[in-house]
Amino acid sequence: MTRTIKRIEGVVIGVFLGFDGAAPLVVFPGNPRDTALAARSLAELSADMVGAEVALLFEGGDPGRPLIVGRIVEPVRKAQTPQVVRDGEQVKIVAGERLELRCGKATIIMEKDGHITIRGTYVTSHASAANRIRGGSVNLN
Repeated sequence: MTRTIKRIEGVVIGVFLGFDGAAPLVVFPGNPRDTALAARSLAELSADMVGAEVALLFEGGDPGRPLIVGRIVEPVRKAQTPQVVRDGEQVKIVAGERLELRCGKATIIMEKDGHITIRGTYVTSHASAANRIRGGSVNLN
């Protein structure tokens, strides 16, 4: 009589249960034992990750040789990086919260709520036509 070895193909989601010495222990659907199996890992694991779901592959399809390929994490939206658009005629820089330009002691800060701050040792404004200052109120000195 020939013994058939059950193979597991593809990714299986299991649970990381801790360590047995240096080897991580995992359980998963289709586990050939009633206890956790020692696994090899491609991902760094720590004790604070116990109970986390992990993605498993199996060496040679053997369910007794699990390989942790990664930990399942909740997707987190990364902070938007400033977007720079150049089309040859204009340069547009877009930021989500705040855009700050600095050069030495000079700074221009633009914030999401509409506040714009210009700081410098000397601030000069030149216009060949009208130079207007408009606002709900204008404070000079």
